[in-house]
Amino acid sequence: MRNVYELYLIRHGLAEERGEAWPDDTKRPLTDQGIARLRRAGRALVRLGLTPDVVLTSPLVRTRQTAEIIAGAFSPHPPVVNVDALAPGGALPTVAAEIAKHGRRPHIFLVGHEPGMGELAAWLLGSRNALEFKKGGICRIDVDGGTLRGAGVMRWMLTPKIIRALKK
Repeated sequence: MRNVYELYLIRHGLAEERGEAWPDDTKRPLTDQGIARLRRAGRALVRLGLTPDVVLTSPLVRTRQTAEIIAGAFSPHPPVVNVDALAPGGALPTVAAEIAKHGRRPHIFLVGHEPGMGELAAWLLGSRNALEFKKGGICRIDVDGGTLRGAGVMRWMLTPKIIRALKK
């Protein structure tokens, strides 16, 4: 039986600037503004009627925080799972293998970084050009089939500006 997935690709929210305060990029946290915007995004996703089964996230601090904030908007909260392949430089086939591990969970949120999220979206869609994800941006790609590469259909993409407008 083939698995059908609704994949929600999410770029982490606004994070502290790189520099002397954060010499280890893996530990850079979200800003207060980033946290507030992600809470609004989580509420918007709830209003859209989404029901995530699992949230797969890069283990870096800012992405883990993003995943936990988004997951926390839902009741019950979906599990949040660290996936090394979603960290910068991760291999797309390894991300696909991680998705396949959750075959009985068709509604999967993936939280990562740029350019990785844009490259993953292009890989799923069979496009040569990566999509651009703004910080806190979200897109839905549906995949039907045993292979994820090139089998996706983009259903929608929400920029942070659109997400903020959904509140109104």
